[in-house]
Amino acid sequence: MKLSSKLPAVGATIFSEMTQLAQECGAINLSQGFPDFDPAPELQELVARFMREGCNQYAPMPGVAALRERIAEKTRELYGAAYDPEQEITVTAGATEAIYAAITAVVHPGDEAIVVEPAYDCYAPIVRLSGGVPVPIPLEYPSWRLNWEMLRNRLGPRTRLLLLNFPHNPTGAVLSAEDLEELAAMLRPTAVLVLSDEVYEHVVFDGLRHWGMSAHPELRARSFVVSSFAKTYHTTGWKVGYCLAPAELTRELRKVHQYIVFSVNTPIQHAYAAFLEDRRRYLELPAFYQRKRDLFLSLLEGSRFRPLACRGTYYLLLDYSRISDEPEGDFARRLTREYGVAAIPPSVFYQDRTDHRLLRFCFAKKEETLRAAAERLRPI
Repeated sequence: MKLSSKLPAVGATIFSEMTQLAQECGAINLSQGFPDFDPAPELQELVARFMREGCNQYAPMPGVAALRERIAEKTRELYGAAYDPEQEITVTAGATEAIYAAITAVVHPGDEAIVVEPAYDCYAPIVRLSGGVPVPIPLEYPSWRLNWEMLRNRLGPRTRLLLLNFPHNPTGAVLSAEDLEELAAMLRPTAVLVLSDEVYEHVVFDGLRHWGMSAHPELRARSFVVSSFAKTYHTTGWKVGYCLAPAELTRELRKVHQYIVFSVNTPIQHAYAAFLEDRRRYLELPAFYQRKRDLFLSLLEGSRFRPLACRGTYYLLLDYSRISDEPEGDFARRLTREYGVAAIPPSVFYQDRTDHRLLRFCFAKKEETLRAAAERLRPI
């Protein structure tokens, strides 16, 4: 049987490859972005409680009403944005499903979607599956700022969608209130929609605030805003996210969502709804992860790795150019095999494989894991 692949250039993701290599080599896995510690026992008990109470059948297609209401309350308190839980909030099977449904809902064959790079690796393939054309825009290096002039020049009559991801994976960059004003002014004369991946909204450091699309009325009116409970509550394997969008955009997203999964894990939705009532669970997250970032940085002092600024997310980029001139992918694989620490080469997040001699390390790990990894990295 001969098949014509819709994604001929796509194989296993770099995350799968590096995690498998780490397992084969017995390496410390700082590549894939998941914690090596468990979620709160109270949250686990809530899931079990709702299972025992009979919440085991299909949830409503848009999501459990109580969870959508808690999401609306949180968004209103944090960003001053009023989303209607019935018509503007959809619970999805992780952030990736929300991203897939949003892109599929609005991108038609021949449409262009601007993708800010380095970009999480699912964005461009989903655009292509919809017949769209991904148009890459690189962040400035090493500041990781948006290049407004380049972005303005790339907007055209075929531009349908702008894909953003802040706090940014893998660079840790964040947006400012001034950035939102600049973006709103740029898009004002256009019909371009925004898909904003904000799964790290609660992981922002050094007293900074997360400025997402929901915080700006003009941008909110043209945006799909995607977030997730995975990064907030250390539950990446539970795969529950959500999408905020104006009613018209939500209607289109739900048309796709209902034919991908229809509904999402019922007892876990009820558990998140109950857990969200304690605001401290997400308000204390920046300090929790900043302590891990600062510990990892201190442990790497004196090494030949040079850390770049990390203002958000739980990833740290390390420049290894004082150690080797190997391409990122080659050095990442050698680091795993020879030194026992796995990381991600950010060049895979560029369509043209731009290589700055950097590696991405995940610090969402136990203290002992970070100490063990640093002991292996520091002498290199």
